[in-house]
Amino acid sequence: MEKIIKTALASFGMSGQVFHGPTIKVNPHFQITKILERTKNLSAKNYPEATIVRSYDEIINDPEIELVIVNTPDTYHYEMTMKALEAGKHVVVEKPFTKTTEEAARLIQLAKENNRILTVYQNRRLDSDFLTVKSLLEAGALGRLVEFESHFDRYRNFIREGNWKETGDERTGVLFNLGSHLVDQILVLFGDPKAVTCHLAAHRAGGEVPDYFDIRLHYDGFNAILKSSYLVKEPGPRIILHGTEGSFLKWGIDQQEAMLTEGRLPDEPDWNEEPEEWWGTLHTTVNGVEYKGKVRTIPGNFKVFYENLYEAVRHGKELLVKPEESKKVIEVLEACIESNRQRRTIDFNPS
Repeated sequence: MEKIIKTALASFGMSGQVFHGPTIKVNPHFQITKILERTKNLSAKNYPEATIVRSYDEIINDPEIELVIVNTPDTYHYEMTMKALEAGKHVVVEKPFTKTTEEAARLIQLAKENNRILTVYQNRRLDSDFLTVKSLLEAGALGRLVEFESHFDRYRNFIREGNWKETGDERTGVLFNLGSHLVDQILVLFGDPKAVTCHLAAHRAGGEVPDYFDIRLHYDGFNAILKSSYLVKEPGPRIILHGTEGSFLKWGIDQQEAMLTEGRLPDEPDWNEEPEEWWGTLHTTVNGVEYKGKVRTIPGNFKVFYENLYEAVRHGKELLVKPEESKKVIEVLEACIESNRQRRTIDFNPS
């Protein structure tokens, strides 16, 4: 039997409680042995076998810890990942990878120098709606794509006092938070854009950081439109695709986050199987035959991320999320900031 990957969580906030903890818990190849909680003991209820520590040094100085999950506020991603890699640990970093492209490049180089695996938790590649759209595009169900529109909207018409996501600059608000998911999905589907146009805004009274974005990633023959707002009380379609032969519209967001928040675990039978009333509508023509009807949503499962990571660590398999891909996401987000500042479309020239 292969050695279990002893794992440490660098924090136990929302991402540790909802995403990383549960998906590791159902994977027999990992064991959470240490959790950093500076003042509380919240993790003791669900992870009684793990030791709660009060400092990050207690994690990186532990020779038994093989994997560190840096799921802390964005500002700490670079420094904490660097320390873990230097200590010889494999690392999972929460999105966004880093604050800057330069930081991402340094971490990638450090991982190579230390022969360690570095990956970023771009879990929305495992959303049901994204997997369904990817399948439709690969099948050519819409003909030649002419427009792609994706939304990640919320309704939160107040400022959460004392929350780190509500203070700072463009790299703290919704652009780096939710935009990192949408941009990553588009890069997976279509690769590098030719150019970027972006508008950012802080619409909520007293807001310091962007709570709205409208991004246009320009490709040959079509644009990918990415939008997010904290002031959407009545959401429209989550995804809209138009092509030369048809259209696809999908309402409703992947339910895994809600299910995990309820305390459910992603090893349930029929996990994330979406009710038929939420399936997307496809209206298209295939080989001269018109079709209009529902398309079953492909169930996604976040636990695939750690299944892949185990295979990469123990058997050298290809990573689901390569750090170079997440560095490219940061480059696009930085292009968005520059486009918004200059109020114009700018060419995208990745490093």
